[in-house]
Amino acid sequence: MTPARTRSRSRVRTRSRVRGQRHWLASVGLHLALWAAVVIAVFPPLWLLITSFKPKNDAFTTSLVTHFTLDNYAHVLTGTSFLTWFGNSVVVVGLTTVIGVLTAATTGYAVSRFRFPGMRPLLWLLLITQMFPVAVLIVPLYNLLASLGLLNQPLGLVLTYLTIAVPFCAWMMKGFFDTIPVEIDEAGRVDGLNPFGTFWRLVLPLARPGLAVTGFYTFVTAWAEVAYASAFMTGEENLTLAGGLQTFVNQYTNDWGSMTAAAVLIAVPAALVFAFAQRHLVAGLTAGTTKG
Repeated sequence: MTPARTRSRSRVRTRSRVRGQRHWLASVGLHLALWAAVVIAVFPPLWLLITSFKPKNDAFTTSLVTHFTLDNYAHVLTGTSFLTWFGNSVVVVGLTTVIGVLTAATTGYAVSRFRFPGMRPLLWLLLITQMFPVAVLIVPLYNLLASLGLLNQPLGLVLTYLTIAVPFCAWMMKGFFDTIPVEIDEAGRVDGLNPFGTFWRLVLPLARPGLAVTGFYTFVTAWAEVAYASAFMTGEENLTLAGGLQTFVNQYTNDWGSMTAAAVLIAVPAALVFAFAQRHLVAGLTAGTTKG
């Protein structure tokens, strides 16, 4: 073996060791960053759960549960209007999710498959509506609902939530329908189906991942929204869960134990919905962002 070839192999081994060392350091840094992100994400809900099992006098202590109690949950379920708020939320969220998913799916399919006058302005309008913060829209929406007699009515809250969910979900569904081959629509028309029949019987079953994403987004939007629920619904019998949660902590009372217990109970349905839809979420989000 010549000296030149020996030096070349030595340099290759040296470079390999350097690359391996850098890769090892990068791996350690990546894992540390991931663990830090996990701790930051998990700590608030975990501490909320721990606080809900503490007596009210220990709510602000930094220690773990020293006197385990279910009094906070008992008070929330039997001493407040929590079950009424829960029923109101189920009605509002159910209507919002069903109407929102159907509207977003049909809108997304229309702008994905058809070309019609005003289509591009419609797409821009869907985007522009997402630029306005909630605080700016509360006053005009309040006046509009008041003029229609929809204040303190579930339908009024449903309509306001649809203004948040439908534009974003329609854009998402458009991107998802763009990934479904047009030949499927053509095959449906050859078999004698009209456009709606093609959409309902052929295309929509293939869009289940996208429907899961839009349904989950619409559900979370309506389930966790606070500003509209507090502004448009008054009186304990009309509040939703988000509005009722504020009654535990205000300028007159600070019942942190009950508030944390109620927050945990509110989070349970959202977690169940996520567990049910999670197998479709990744596929739906990925497919919905491949084409614009």
